Amino acid sequence: MVKIGVLGLQGAVREHVRSIEACGAEAVVVKKVEQLQEIDGLIIPGGESTTMRRLMDQYGFIEPLKEFAAKGKPMFGTCAGLIILAKRIVGYEEPHLGLMDITVERNSFGRQRESFEAELAIAGVADDFVGVFIRAPHIVEVGEDVEILAKHEDRIVAARHGQFLGCSFHPELTDDHRMTQYFINIVKEAKE
Repeated sequence: MVKIGVLGLQGAVREHVRSIEACGAEAVVVKKVEQLQEIDGLIIPGGESTTMRRLMDQYGFIEPLKEFAAKGKPMFGTCAGLIILAKRIVGYEEPHLGLMDITVERNSFGRQRESFEAELAIAGVADDFVGVFIRAPHIVEVGEDVEILAKHEDRIVAARHGQFLGCSFHPELTDDHRMTQYFINIVKEAKE
């Protein structure tokens, strides 16, 4: 059985755990760097990217997460997690982890009150996935090795770059676990 970690510093941690378990995988809430040794893949949840970065710095996660990625371990960033994974962030000089060859723009769908749901066609996942967008970022541009998985109104909202998966929305806030399952399949392939 694959073990999927959820970075447990901030954000929708419990909801991701529920989704992982619904897919039949084991979920581990990662609060200490040492726990990265025992997992096969990691989800960086939504939340607030600057707060999450501060906590990642405080608990010494930045370099260990880069090492985790260097070992070929898959990572999935949702909403703020997408911003954490991106190589470039509009309006910022430095990325957080800088692992995924994408440029993201924060809060590009508006503030909290402009939250919405939209039906998405996600390549390899579903034609009818309901994405929950809350102060969501979007992917402005992608590198040549990045596969665009979904768009909403011409904005890229899901992409895959090798072992890295990212989306603007919150798949964990629905009872549709197909996006989580897609990530688990990436983890299984990487483990083999």
